Amino acid sequence: MPQQTATSSPHAATAPALALPPAAARHGGAQWLSNLSPIPFGIYAGLMAFGVYFAMYAFRKPFTVADFGGMTIGGVDYKIVLVIAQVVGYALSKMVGVKIIAELPVHRRVLGILAQIGVAEAALVGFALIPAPWNAPCLLLNGLALGMIWGMVFAFVEGRRQSELIAAILCASFILSSGVVKSVGEWTLLRGTSPFWMPAITGAIFTPMLLICLYGLSILPQPDARDIAERVERKPMDAKARRAVWRRYAAGLSALVVLYVMLTALRDFRDNFSADIWREVGLGQQAEIFAWTELPVSMIVLAALAMLMVVRDNRRALRANFLLVGFGLILSAAASLAFSLHAIGPVVWMILLGAGLYLGYTPFNGILFDRLVASGGTVGNAGFLIYVADAFGYAGTVGLLLLRSALGLHMGWTHVLIMLSLGASVLGLALLAFAWRYFDRAVAG
Repeated sequence: MPQQTATSSPHAATAPALALPPAAARHGGAQWLSNLSPIPFGIYAGLMAFGVYFAMYAFRKPFTVADFGGMTIGGVDYKIVLVIAQVVGYALSKMVGVKIIAELPVHRRVLGILAQIGVAEAALVGFALIPAPWNAPCLLLNGLALGMIWGMVFAFVEGRRQSELIAAILCASFILSSGVVKSVGEWTLLRGTSPFWMPAITGAIFTPMLLICLYGLSILPQPDARDIAERVERKPMDAKARRAVWRRYAAGLSALVVLYVMLTALRDFRDNFSADIWREVGLGQQAEIFAWTELPVSMIVLAALAMLMVVRDNRRALRANFLLVGFGLILSAAASLAFSLHAIGPVVWMILLGAGLYLGYTPFNGILFDRLVASGGTVGNAGFLIYVADAFGYAGTVGLLLLRSALGLHMGWTHVLIMLSLGASVLGLALLAFAWRYFDRAVAG
């Protein structure tokens, strides 16, 4: 596999210019974007990526605010069946995406996103038209359609000097958007919309936003010579290239994947059942609470991720990512402990817990693996590593939901989330310590 030396000097910006590759010349993007200075360019790219992924959540999350009248299927809560069906589809899509996202050429990204959104909305219409409980497979199809959108969006922005700033804005989308689209969904329910039609209607409301921002994303120029000098050229990876990267970092990647499985399961548990948790603590009738509690979470995570852009040395930036994940684990455990001791209220708990989980979770969705690729100096892309982690991560979410149903736990959603966050934080810190030590040696070798 071809190798390229990564720039690890803190003075990487002074590296000699490289000749632009032919791909960059063929896909130059809008000329006015090429003329922007780095920070305005990063903000523009981040906002376009933010808009696309924000709108995608309107096709994925609104159904979770409905309670469907306590319906059950085979003794299992109907809503849990729907969540599992969607997550199974999402996990299968991530597994397929390990290959597709790693090999995806530039010219197929926009069409791929549009096709997935179209299938997802059609599945939501089917969910409304097919009587319950026979409509549950529609949520599986919905999840299957949406699972590769993240990789296609991130492929537009990885491998750039501003990747941390762009990724910070992008990652804020799946924190803030989840609350906003659920608030819109709850708003439509409170005005008499059927819980079965509400998801399709909410998706349709956000379609114009998705189309406008997708166009804005599609005209981005490809990474330039200085981007390539600092972050390594990003190219599609065939099976041989993927195997070589995995063999090179197998032990460290395995530890990170296990950690990511726990973070994904916890994040999804909090996200999918936040409506149930708010009902348990007596705040279930406030539609706006979903958006208002996620706003400070997104601001905290946005600021933390954006600060990593100032670390130019790739190996130091990789360590900074590990520190951020570790702080997130500690914060989530401290928040749950304080809430269980009645030191803080439910709103503060959900904000601090969300901030901790997302500080741990979001680096895995781009910037940690982007810096790992740059530190190792291997020509390839971060999308492959993201989708390896994601494939296992969403399988963990399914496992957690099945375990809760199989054991017939009678504890409320709130108590289960407290216990899980405390246990996962302890194990997660041990895995993180191992991965830190491993990659400190691996990327230096």
